[in-house]
Amino acid sequence: MPRHRSSAVPLAWLYAGLIVYASLYPFSGWRPPGHAPLAYLVQPWWPWWTWFDIVSNLLGYLPFGVLVCGSLVRSGWRAWPAAAAATLAGTLLSFAMETLQNWLPQRVASNVDLVLNALGALIGASLAALVHRYGWVDRWQLAREQWFIPRSAGGLALLLLWPVALLFPTAVPFGLGQVLGRVRDRLALLLEGTAGEAWTALWASGGPATPLLPAGELALVVMGLLAPCLVALAIAAPGWRRVPLVLGAVATGCLTMTLSTALNFGPDHAAAWITPQVIEAVLVSTGAAVLLSLVPRRVAAGLGLMALTALAMLVARAPADPYYAQSLQGWEQGRFIRFHGAAQWVGWAWPYAAMAYLLARIAARDPA
Repeated sequence: MPRHRSSAVPLAWLYAGLIVYASLYPFSGWRPPGHAPLAYLVQPWWPWWTWFDIVSNLLGYLPFGVLVCGSLVRSGWRAWPAAAAATLAGTLLSFAMETLQNWLPQRVASNVDLVLNALGALIGASLAALVHRYGWVDRWQLAREQWFIPRSAGGLALLLLWPVALLFPTAVPFGLGQVLGRVRDRLALLLEGTAGEAWTALWASGGPATPLLPAGELALVVMGLLAPCLVALAIAAPGWRRVPLVLGAVATGCLTMTLSTALNFGPDHAAAWITPQVIEAVLVSTGAAVLLSLVPRRVAAGLGLMALTALAMLVARAPADPYYAQSLQGWEQGRFIRFHGAAQWVGWAWPYAAMAYLLARIAARDPA
């Protein structure tokens, strides 16, 4: 059987990119610093620290250490040299981000952040090395061969990123991919006064005059929950494990939506997203996913493409209610700014990345 490619490699590169985005957001107002760029390295402990800052900086680089160490181990490195290299990579990445923040008026370079980021990378890399030391990687490899087909790293990466994407607020539950409106607005701004301005005006004129009907919102939730289930079925090994796999995807999505609602509106409102219509949609998508677990993988990939296309079309028409706007503002201007880039870009890009991956799965020459 062909060897599985490690999903840690694409995840490590993607996570590094998200760290760069989250560290340098909003990428505007660049100006020369009025002091030496490395002066922050010898500054005293800043008096305005909070526990949220400490925990977020520590945990923010922990997955990076895990992923880089795991990637190096799968490439043939020994565990502890790989952990040392992953820690060094995390430290250098954090040093670069903190130094570049000197040129951004809305960001503040901090030696405490640098130390916490490096410590987070060290903890993550050490955990990955311990996992390898006690043979848990080999157990995972065995379980992966039982549950998934070879060369499933891209699909697994998509499934692992899906809960992250759901953390960013959406106008409708599971309505990922809300990027077309912003792309249209950005293009309109860039093409203003040019020959392309008429094209963007035509695009804008095609928008809906009214929000989605209840049936449309029901279909959006169904497609948003069914799509990751079909991605899982496109890489799942044949047998009884396909059913618990899709049930696990549904359960993960529901739990993540609860966490996202709690983060945006407070723990007392964690279940506010659960309406009778959403319950109906979850039941419909779950039943459909269980039935579709009987179809071949290539058929599941084709159906997944259809579901993702429908999702993108419905999300483009999804209503932007005041509560959604309020939660969005909280992410972009509040303390969630540290996670804004990661969750936002994953939420925007996930459906389109899944489309590209499923197209590749359909074109693959492995057995259906």
